[in-house]
Amino acid sequence: MNNNKYIIFDFDGTIANSIELALNIYNRIAPDYKCKPIHEEFRDLLSSKNPKQYFKEYGITTLKLFLLVFRIRKELGKHVADIKPVNNIVQTIYELKVAGYKLGIITSNSSKNVRKFLENNNLSDVFDFVHSASNLFGKDKVFRRLFKRNDISVENSLYIGDETRDIEASKKSGIPVIAVSWGLTRRQILETLHPDQIAGEPKELMACVQNIFNNRAQNNS
Repeated sequence: MNNNKYIIFDFDGTIANSIELALNIYNRIAPDYKCKPIHEEFRDLLSSKNPKQYFKEYGITTLKLFLLVFRIRKELGKHVADIKPVNNIVQTIYELKVAGYKLGIITSNSSKNVRKFLENNNLSDVFDFVHSASNLFGKDKVFRRLFKRNDISVENSLYIGDETRDIEASKKSGIPVIAVSWGLTRRQILETLHPDQIAGEPKELMACVQNIFNNRAQNNS
C-alpha cells in the first residue's frame, strides 16, 4: 500500500504564469476557427462557475475546442522559454518537496511543454510525475485513472488549482482541494464553490497543505 502523501498541481496559472500568453494566442487564432476573441472585460466569463455555457456565444463547439486546445498547446511550445513561474512558487515547491511530500502535475497543456518549463526553472527532478490530459472538463476521470495506475489513495492526496473546474473535479473525486487566487479565477468566485482551503499567494500553501492533512488525520483517528 502506497502511504506517501501526494500534492498534485495544476500547471497553467497555478505554477506557470502563462494565462495571458494563452489568451493572446487564442485571440490571435480565433478568427481561423470563426470564433470570437475574448477581450479583457469578458475575462470573468472564463472563470465563472460554468464557462461551458458561454462557448456557444463565442462560437466554440466541442470540435473547435479540441482543435483550439491542440493549436494553443503547439503555440505555447514555441514560447516556453518566455513563460515565467508565478512569483515565489518555485521556492514553495522546493519547501514542499523537502518536507517529504510527493509532487505531481495534471494539466491540459502538453507534457512536453511542461517538462521544458520545469527544465528551464530547475524543477525537473522535483516532480514525481507529469500527466497531460486533453479532457478539459473531465478531470475527475483523469484523477481516478491516474490514482489507480500509481496506487495513490484519495486519503493521502490533495489538489492545487486556480479554476472552478479544478474544485468541481476534486469534489467529485473526494480529493481535498486548495484553490489559488493568483491564476485565472478571482477569489470571490472560488469562494462560492467552497474549496477546502484558499491561498492568496504561494507562501500560504504550506500551511494550507498541513491543515488539510492534519484535519484528515484527526477525522480518521
